[in-house]
Amino acid sequence: MMQVAAVVEQSWHRVPGGTARATNETLAALTAHPDAPGLIGVAARHRHPPEPTWEPPVPVRHFRLPRRALYAGWLMTRWPPVEDAAGPVDVIHATSAAVPPRTAPIVASVYDLAFLHHPDHASRVGQRFFERSWSIIRDEVDIVACPSAVTADDCVAHGIDRERVRVVPLGTHASPASDEAVVDARSRFRLPPEFILWVGTIEPRKNLTRLVEAVALLGDAGPPLVLVGPTGWGEQVESYGHRLGRRLRVLGFVDDDELRALYRAASVFAYPSLLEGFGLPVLEAMAQGTVVVTSAGTATEEVCGGGGVCVDPLSVPAIADALDRLLADETERGRLGAAGAARAAEATWERTAELTLAAYRDAARV
Repeated sequence: MMQVAAVVEQSWHRVPGGTARATNETLAALTAHPDAPGLIGVAARHRHPPEPTWEPPVPVRHFRLPRRALYAGWLMTRWPPVEDAAGPVDVIHATSAAVPPRTAPIVASVYDLAFLHHPDHASRVGQRFFERSWSIIRDEVDIVACPSAVTADDCVAHGIDRERVRVVPLGTHASPASDEAVVDARSRFRLPPEFILWVGTIEPRKNLTRLVEAVALLGDAGPPLVLVGPTGWGEQVESYGHRLGRRLRVLGFVDDDELRALYRAASVFAYPSLLEGFGLPVLEAMAQGTVVVTSAGTATEEVCGGGGVCVDPLSVPAIADALDRLLADETERGRLGAAGAARAAEATWERTAELTLAAYRDAARV
C-alpha cells in the first residue's frame, strides 16, 4: 500500500479557512476510497488538539518543533524531513504553501497565486513566505494539483511545466438543508424573509468593500447583507456598518448545519471576490439551490457555470444591478438556482479524492 504523508497543520491555524476545509474533506474522502493509500497527517507541536470542526480525519504525527520553527525550517533550510514524524513514506502531500523537503515525491496543492497578482493584499512577512514557497514548488515539486483550470493556467504562465499540473476540483456535500433547518436558522439569527448572503474569511481580496457599496445602492428598502465567517486581516468590519447600518448582519463562524441552512435561506449569494483559486462557498451555495452573483473572468465563474450571474468585480454598479435584477425576479432566481444545484451535484468529494489519488500515483512514478 502506498504511504502518504499529508500536511494538516492548517487545522491549528487561528483561521483555518478554505485550505484546511479542502484538505480535511479530501483526506476524508480518500480514506473511504476502495484503493485508499495509507494516510498520515503531519503537523507541528501543539499542546491541544484543534477545534473539533477542524480535526483532521486521519492519524496525525507531530514534529517536536512549533509551527513557526517548522515552517521556517521547511522554507529556509529544507529541514526537518516528514519522515522524522511520519516514518517512511512514498509520497508527500504539501496541502498548503508550507512545503516539506523533497525526501519523497511531492504533490503540492496550489489554490491560487494571489500573492503575485495582489502583493498589497499580504503582509511583508506573508509575501516573503509565499515567494519562497513558490520558488520551492517550481524547483522541487513533482505534481502541482490545482482546484481550477484558471489556477492551472496561472501556474503554467508563471513557470510550471504543463505536464506537472493536474486540475483537481473541490467538492461539496450536495444534500439540501431541510425546511425545518431553514426555519430554525431564520429564527436563531433573526433574519428577514429576504437577505443577501456572503460567506468566507474577511480579508482584502474578498472585495467586501465593493459588495457593501453595491448593497447600499439598493436603497434603505433593500434586504440586509449577512456576513458569515471569521475575520482574517486587513479589513475593518466596523466600517461596513457605517455604510449599511442595521442592514448589515455579521454572524461570524457558524457550524456546517447552520451554514447549509443559511445558504438555502438566502435570496441571493453574493461573492464578487477579486481572486480565488476555486471559490468553495460558490459551490456550496449552488448545492442549496441558491442563485449566485460572482466575478467574471475568475475561477468562481468556472465553478458557477450556468448557475448564476457573473459581473465585473471592480464595478459597484454592475454588482448592484445584478443583485437588484435577481431580487426582483423570483422566476429567474429559481431557474438559475436549479441550474446551479444540478451542476453542484456533479462536484463530489469522491471525485476530488479520485483525482488526488491519481496525482499521488503520477508523483510516485516520476
